[in-house]
Order: sequence, then C-alpha cells, then structure tokens
Amino acid sequence: MTPLDLPFDADEMLAGLKPWIECESPTYDAAAVNRMMDIAAYEMAALGAQIERIPGRMGFGGSVRARFPHPDMGRTPGILIAGHMDTVHPIGTLEKLPFRREGDICFGPGLMDMKGGNYISLEAIRQLIRAGLQTPLPVTVLFTPDEEVGTPSTRDLIEAEAARNTYVLVPEPGHEDGGVTIGRYAIARFNLRTVGQPSHAGARLEDGKSAIAAMARKIIEIEDMTGPDCTFSVGVIHAGQWVNCVSSSCEAEALSMAKKQEDLDDGIARMLALQGVANGVEFQVTRGVTRPVWRPDQPGTLKIFEVAREIAKELGFEMTGRSQGGGSDGNFTGAMGIPTLDSLGVLGSGLHTLNEHIQVSSLTERARLMAGLLMRLR
Repeated sequence: MTPLDLPFDADEMLAGLKPWIECESPTYDAAAVNRMMDIAAYEMAALGAQIERIPGRMGFGGSVRARFPHPDMGRTPGILIAGHMDTVHPIGTLEKLPFRREGDICFGPGLMDMKGGNYISLEAIRQLIRAGLQTPLPVTVLFTPDEEVGTPSTRDLIEAEAARNTYVLVPEPGHEDGGVTIGRYAIARFNLRTVGQPSHAGARLEDGKSAIAAMARKIIEIEDMTGPDCTFSVGVIHAGQWVNCVSSSCEAEALSMAKKQEDLDDGIARMLALQGVANGVEFQVTRGVTRPVWRPDQPGTLKIFEVAREIAKELGFEMTGRSQGGGSDGNFTGAMGIPTLDSLGVLGSGLHTLNEHIQVSSLTERARLMAGLLMRLR
C-alpha cells in the first residue's frame, strides 16, 4: 500500500474534528487554548508519540511538542509539522457559527485556520501507523498558542525546533486552486497611542484635547501611506469610557506588509517618523512583533515543492506555488533558510469571519498530500 492508497474517510475526519472546533480557543484566553492543547496531546499520545507540554508565557497558553516513534529519532534531523491552535474567534462564536455540514461545506470557527490542517496532519500520521509504514525521517509535531497575534511568545521555540529538523511543513489553509505557499511577505505590527487633555465634554469642551479625534486623523494619515510596495492598516482601537468626557488617551494597533524586506524597513521608518506633538496631543508609535520576508527562491523549498507537485499529479491536479501575504510561522522557518512548505492544509473560504468553512472533499486529498510528503522526503 502506498500513502496515496490509505483509507482516509472524510466523514470520520469530520467526526474527529468536531470536538476540536467545539473547543473554542481564542488567542487571548490562555485557559481555552490549553484545553485545545489537551485534546491534541491526548490524541497524539494515543498514537504513541512522546508528548511534551511546554508552559506558556507572556500571558498566552502553552505549547505541545510530540515526537513520533522512529528508529532515528534524536539522531537524524527530520520533519517538523508546525501549526497553531489559537483562533481569532472569541468564546461564544459557536452560537453564531456552529459546527455544521451542508453538503460538501462544513462550517466552524477555526476550522479552516487552522485546526482542519492540523487535524489532517495527525490523520496522515495515524493512517501511516495503521498501515505499518515507516517514514524515512523522524516526525515531530509542534502546536503553538499565539500565531494570530504575531507569535510573540513562541517564535524562539519554533525556530529552535526547526533548526533541529531538515524540513518544515505548515498546514495553514491551502490556496483556492489547491496550491501551496513557498514564500511570504514581511509583516510589522505597531502599537499606537495618543495622549491628549481631559475635560468635561458638556461644560468645558474647549479646555480638552481629544485623543480620540487625534487618533482618527492619524488613522487616515497612516492608511493613506499605503502604496504598491507597502500596505498600512489599523485594525484595533480602544478609547473612552464616558461620553461626557473628552478622552485623554486612545490606543490602536496597526499592521504593515511588504513583499521585500527593504520596503518594509522603509515603511517602519515612515511609521516611526509620525511620532510627535501637534495641537497639544502627543502621538506615540512603538514597534510590535515582526515577521521577516521568506523568499520564494530558496533551493531547499523548491526541492520539496517539486516533491509535492509530483504527489499532486498522482492525486489528479496541477499544484502551483507562490509567495503571498498573510503571515504564518513559515515566515520564521523559511527566513532561516530551512526548506519550508506552507499552506498544506484544507481548502475553504471565509477564514477570520462568521462564514469560515472548508470543502469537506479537501480533507482526504490534503491528508493524502501530507502522507505522501512524510513518506517521500529524505
């Protein structure tokens, strides 16, 4: 039996995925993320993996590292499957986006990004074990808790584990055409703050300096800096408590993305140059987490992409590979020069929305792709 002949069953995989999706795990709820890690750790332990629970830090949940039985484990660099278990959906999203199937579509928070991809990776390992097939290289799985906010607490853990391996496979959502990611754009995050002067908004409006109004003007200025080489967007804003008070502080978060590192560096410089005081209000900018450029022309990545293309042909489709935006932890491993293949997960649409869903038929195809890679990479 070859990996492509393994008896993957979409209905069984959906049944296995249901408790994963119904265990909501938003990034900022460490206890919720840890509950999800418990489920994954149990399933991997049942497959015979050596499980390590790594405590969380910086207020985030913990990580799970699983090393699967292999005669060369610990002696030969192998394959790292890297995924995150946190989602952008807050607790209670299941009430609006319940786990449900409608024909070839299945809905659920975090199903596409990226619990579906994580699950099919374990299913690929499960079926290989059941078939008595031994992967040429040792396999390690690392699930982390904070990718959706830029991986501030586990970047060094991911990079250290990647350095112990020859290849990195990232089951983030696949492209619409079934293609994969062989490079990613650079991303920088910024924390923004305006500091104004409080006053009573009804009785002494003229005495105040509104931090909210100043931030609103800065948001327009920031987003107007977007060009073909570097984009800017503000996605979070917090301010105010009483409508009858002129707000003295306002905080926001911005994101910048560029295809080239030098363009991102220029964008960072432009953002930092916006700091200063105007009309009695101070504007502060501090750097947040950054994802480096992962170039799409690395020989090692192109090598494993060719292996994936051959498997795709046997599965009946032509696989494409491209660089794209939307950061992942593949940015880190790819930037290290470690052969990395990203977007190996399930196909679907609506990630990060209340319409997040996957194509059920992609479960078996992507599981076969993962199993094929685990058996052919050497």
